[in-house]
Amino acid sequence: MLIDQLKAENQALKRQLDALLQAARANEEKMRRFDQLEHQLIGAGSLLELLRMLLGEYRAAFGVEQIGVALVDSEGETRRLLQLEQPSDSTLSAGLRLLDTAAPLQALHALPWKPWLGRFDPARHAGLFSAMPVGMLRSVALLPLSRHGQLIGSLHFGSTDPQRYEAGAGTQFLERLSAIVSVCLESALNQERVKRAGLTDALTGVHNRRYFEHRQLVEISLSIRYRQPLACMFLDIDHFKRINDGHGHGAGDAVLRQVGQLIQGQLRLGDTIARWGGEEFVVLLPRTSGVQAAEIAERIRSAIAQHGLPLPGGGELPVTTSIGVAMLRIDPSIREPRLIAEGLIKNADQALYAAKEGGRDRVVSGPEPGSFEG
Repeated sequence: MLIDQLKAENQALKRQLDALLQAARANEEKMRRFDQLEHQLIGAGSLLELLRMLLGEYRAAFGVEQIGVALVDSEGETRRLLQLEQPSDSTLSAGLRLLDTAAPLQALHALPWKPWLGRFDPARHAGLFSAMPVGMLRSVALLPLSRHGQLIGSLHFGSTDPQRYEAGAGTQFLERLSAIVSVCLESALNQERVKRAGLTDALTGVHNRRYFEHRQLVEISLSIRYRQPLACMFLDIDHFKRINDGHGHGAGDAVLRQVGQLIQGQLRLGDTIARWGGEEFVVLLPRTSGVQAAEIAERIRSAIAQHGLPLPGGGELPVTTSIGVAMLRIDPSIREPRLIAEGLIKNADQALYAAKEGGRDRVVSGPEPGSFEG
């Protein structure tokens, strides 16, 4: 009887030991995978890649139904940087929120900033997730992202399992993840700033000619492949030398900045503006007909004419522009994208010349292509 009892106890202990060993192996494998993911985060080559990893691969790795990221973007810098890389991305639109202030995050996280685990509260947490009916979520983990004592964002995990993230559970791993993601975000933003600095006109803040020439080749290839129209605008500030001579180069610089901002304000997501040189700007309008391009050009011309440069002594300095519009025309004998790009710019420049000759402060459009031939 005693022997049978001891055997039963030994078998029970063996089962417990096997279960513990299996759990240890599973935890070891989980930590190995998380360690790999952390190294991938650190090695992310861009802000877009980092966010895709967090919102895509981490969701699968953690086995949760929802992951969301909220970032403080008070100056709109993050939005602009992401639009440069990928104007439209379904992964980001489903899980990323860009906030004007840190106030919504301060309402979620209290000092000292540490991960918060607990039951899903629709009133507080519904806005953090968007890719599935939030009513299905039962527990959440909210990870504050901070650098140099300031909240820069928040990472959110949502689970349909009410016991997945229980209040009072250990958060050591999540604290480590929060710190790593925070550093990686700051690093990725700095990398993007360095890249953007080499592709941005320092005076006006819009793209420079180098970026435009690269983007033009991309848009021409897409236009030909998908048989979609592509419009190009050349813009020149009228009598710019008079502005510099009469009011000084400081006023000329202010006019360039203002014109660049006004042009940008009339463009759509996916359009490209660049300073070509001197007082000239150039714009690419993908998937845009000649009629639409002329309408956009006229809105730009009108906006600039209505916004003179305020003068220190009062009054305004009138500013006008001449704009030439050209459509991509495919010559079957020309296959080199660079030559096609040069032709598009040349046609827009000729239309601009016609606008200047016609009296300035006007839009002139080149002839519409008879048909699109790819």
